[in-house]
Amino acid sequence: MQRQIVNLLSNATRQLRCQQRAFSVSSQRWEIFKVQSPEDFENKVKKSQTPVVVDFFATWCNPCKMLTPRIESIVGEQAGSIKLAKVDIDEHTDLALDYDVAAVPVLVIMQNGKEVQRMVGLQDEDKIRAWVATAVKNAK
Repeated sequence: MQRQIVNLLSNATRQLRCQQRAFSVSSQRWEIFKVQSPEDFENKVKKSQTPVVVDFFATWCNPCKMLTPRIESIVGEQAGSIKLAKVDIDEHTDLALDYDVAAVPVLVIMQNGKEVQRMVGLQDEDKIRAWVATAVKNAK
C-alpha cells in the first residue's frame, strides 16, 4: 500500500514538473552565432544588412573569456540592431590573417561587407557599450 502511494506521488510530481516547463514562442531579439566556415562568414557577416560585431577570440585567452559576457550582454541590449559573430582564431586562422588579428581579443564592426571600426584588447563595459551604440547609430 505504501509503495503504491509513493509511486502515485512520484508520478504526480513528474507530471507537475513537466507542466511547469515554460516554452517561449516569441522571436529571438538578437543574433549571436559562432562562425563555422569562411562561407558562413561570407553569408552571415559580409552579406548582412545589419551591422555585425565580429569577436575574434581564442579558447585559451583569459581576456577573451572575460569579454564574452560583456559583449553578449551589450549586443542583447541593442535588441536586433546589431549581430555578434564569434570567430575562433585557432579554427579560422585565414580569417584572422585576412583581418590582421595579431592579438586577441579583437572586436571588429562590419557593415556592408567592410570593416567600419576596430577595438583591440579587453575594454570596460561602458566603453564597449558606447562603441556599439555609435555603430548602431551610424548604421541608421
